[in-house]
Amino acid sequence: MTTASELRPPAAATGSDLLAAYRSGPDRAFLTTPTRTLLAEGVHRAVEDPAAAARLLAAARPDGGRRLLVGAIPFAPGAPARLFIPERVRQAGPVPPPIGAPLPTGLAADGRWHSHPVPGPDGYRAAVAEAVRRLAGAGPLEKVVLARTLELTAPGGADLGAMAARLVHRDPHGYTFAVPAGGAATLIGASPELLVSRRGDRVVSNPLAGSAARSADPAEDRRRAEALLESAKDLAEHAFVVDAVRAALAPFCTDLAVPVRPTLLRTAAMWHLSSTVTGVLRAPATSALDLALALHPTPAVCGTPTALARDAIGELEPFDRGLYTGVVGWGDERGDGEWVVTLRCAEADGDRLRLFAGAGIVAASDPELELAETAAKFGTFLEAVGLAGPAGAR
Repeated sequence: MTTASELRPPAAATGSDLLAAYRSGPDRAFLTTPTRTLLAEGVHRAVEDPAAAARLLAAARPDGGRRLLVGAIPFAPGAPARLFIPERVRQAGPVPPPIGAPLPTGLAADGRWHSHPVPGPDGYRAAVAEAVRRLAGAGPLEKVVLARTLELTAPGGADLGAMAARLVHRDPHGYTFAVPAGGAATLIGASPELLVSRRGDRVVSNPLAGSAARSADPAEDRRRAEALLESAKDLAEHAFVVDAVRAALAPFCTDLAVPVRPTLLRTAAMWHLSSTVTGVLRAPATSALDLALALHPTPAVCGTPTALARDAIGELEPFDRGLYTGVVGWGDERGDGEWVVTLRCAEADGDRLRLFAGAGIVAASDPELELAETAAKFGTFLEAVGLAGPAGAR
């Protein structure tokens, strides 16, 4: 006898279901945004050249109908992208807040992490001081973004599924991602910054630049937010980014609306100056990925002018950024998609977790304050792996 329950169609997967189903691997990607959750499995085709993505999407015939591209694009021009067209894609709404038991920490198997900063605090202060010296000169360099890393190692590494869950729930209005980074490595993070989205002919970009660490004391937290809104240094840094976004989108959009002044965006660890830029697409053939490539890199992650800032980064940063400060997200065969700036992230590979954080340097920057800003940005990930903050972070 057939029961009523057997006649019901299976319930659609929720964002929580997809988060629980995620397992790291070279053929799996997890993405969640304020409006959707996406779990991609199996590699139908790897895509190293983003410029070829539209042609490859049109030719792809993975199971399941709708064709998507997911993954990450590196910071350096010409470096191979880590994009793929998946065999299977499951989608759902956003992940709801957790109910009941606290989330697992994502700690290493033995609970002990060993940290090594690259560069160390003194080296980072020296790099910032050198950048300020160059910025104060008569040359055209106006801003440069300098980053540093914190390498954490522990036998057994981290539980990436648990870490993704904590990142999602820590900042539910952000963009959490866990995507292949080459070999056995995974890029995992929670970016607050939407580089660009396209839905039909509607285009949105949400540049962030200018930051202040949050405080656990409500009065001090409010004071920091108000100070950020009035900071001449941070407002100037933000203006560089917004002007660049306007210039990059203008050839592709009509009715481009750019706020006169930024507002505040709040994450669990930081306050950011935020501007939401909107426009209407001129040509339907222009995809979200096309717009992302036109915008990348913004002065928020590189500096201005771009070529000079990139040269300074190459001279002053003692490591390869890889996918950090690149672009991560998804796009489909219709041209819709969401691409975010690869921030608040780490590269996980075996026993190692390599964290990244950066700060925008202008002529008025103070090396000690920029070091403190990067330490605060490490906080998102340090909390996700159950660490209060190793000494090397500061």
